[in-house]
Amino acid sequence: MYTRMNISGLTVDPLTNSPIVILREVDGDKTLPIWIGLLEATAIASELEGIKFSRPMTHDLLNNMLEMVNIEVSKIEVCDLKENTYFALIHFKQGEKEMSIDARPSDALALSLRVSAPIFVDEEIINRSKEIDLKPEAEDKSEEGQKWQKLLEGLNPDDFGKYKM
Repeated sequence: MYTRMNISGLTVDPLTNSPIVILREVDGDKTLPIWIGLLEATAIASELEGIKFSRPMTHDLLNNMLEMVNIEVSKIEVCDLKENTYFALIHFKQGEKEMSIDARPSDALALSLRVSAPIFVDEEIINRSKEIDLKPEAEDKSEEGQKWQKLLEGLNPDDFGKYKM
């Protein structure tokens, strides 16, 4: 089952400084944070704020091309979550023909704002999003890497003496 959601706003993850788009259930209180890239956050923020640029951004260009060939974006679906990564589909209509294409949620959401397409999120994805592991994971899993990880995790600001952080 899919839940209709809107873009509630943007924020920044204080740990990673990564932008986060917040989806909010249209007829309820459920929310879904999705970490996105800086360029996509700019595309979403500019549309939310009604900022128009002298030249089309990528999502504006896509919208213009779709209009030229009479293709309508019927809806956006955030449909999967694998290894802390969300997946989306953009659904299109051209006359009686219906199509869909895989997309990053951030791109799909930026496009949805430009074409006023509804956003839907799989209920299971909303529930599974609560299980996302937000802890940074060490890349070096060797014995030496684990020793360094323990050493670094055990440090506190006083360990740096006169070098203030």
